[in-house]
Amino acid sequence: MPAGRDPDTAPTRAVFFDLDGTLADTAPDLTFALNLMRRARGLPDIPLSVTRPVTSTGARGMIGVGFDLGPDNPGFAALREEFLANYERNLCHDTRLFPGMAELIAALEARAVAWGVVTNKAERFTFPLLERLGLRHRAAAIIGGDTTGKSKPHPDPLLAASRAAGIAPQECIYVGDDERDIVAGRAAQMRTVAVAYGYLNGSDPRQWGADAVIGAPGELLALLA
Repeated sequence: MPAGRDPDTAPTRAVFFDLDGTLADTAPDLTFALNLMRRARGLPDIPLSVTRPVTSTGARGMIGVGFDLGPDNPGFAALREEFLANYERNLCHDTRLFPGMAELIAALEARAVAWGVVTNKAERFTFPLLERLGLRHRAAAIIGGDTTGKSKPHPDPLLAASRAAGIAPQECIYVGDDERDIVAGRAAQMRTVAVAYGYLNGSDPRQWGADAVIGAPGELLALLA
C-alpha cells in the first residue's frame, strides 16, 4: 500500500485508467499503422498476436517488433514519425472499449465516483480517440503523455489528474496494464490495480506490487468500498 494512505479513512472518490490495454483495445489500429509501413516496403503484415503484447509501449514497442530497431538506431526517429502519422489517420477504425468497460464507467457515474484517463499517449491522439469513443466529455480528467512534461512511471501525470478532478490522490485508484502504471500510482500515493486482461508487455501483473489484480473491468467495483 502506498505510504500515507489509510484505507480506513480514504474512501475511493475517483478512478483513473490507463488508455491502451486498460480502457480500450487499441492494438488493432496501432498494428494497422505498422503494417502500412511494412507494406510500403514490400514486407508481409505482422499478426496482431505478435504486436499485442507490446502495444502499451507505443511507437517504441511497435517499431521494435516491426523493424527490429530501437530508439538508439539512427533510422528510428523517421520511422516513428511515419508510424504516428499513419496512426493519426487511422485512429479509431477498430479500437473498442474492453468488454465490460462501458458498464463499469456507467456504474462509477451512478455511484458519483469520478473517473478519468491518464496515458502516455500524446494529447493529439488521446483527445480525438476519447471523443470518438464517446468518453471525452464524461471524464473528470484526461492527462496525456505530453500534458505535464513528464510521463509514467513519473507520478506527475497522476497528480495532475487528481488536481483536475479536485480529489486527493489518497482517495483515487489508478488502473493499468503495465508495471510503470503501478510504479506511478504508488509514487502518487494512489491505490493501484493491475489488469490481467491487458497487454502486459510480457510481464506477470501479480509481480508488480499492485494493491489488487483484476481479470475483467467489472471486478473493480468490489474494490471501491
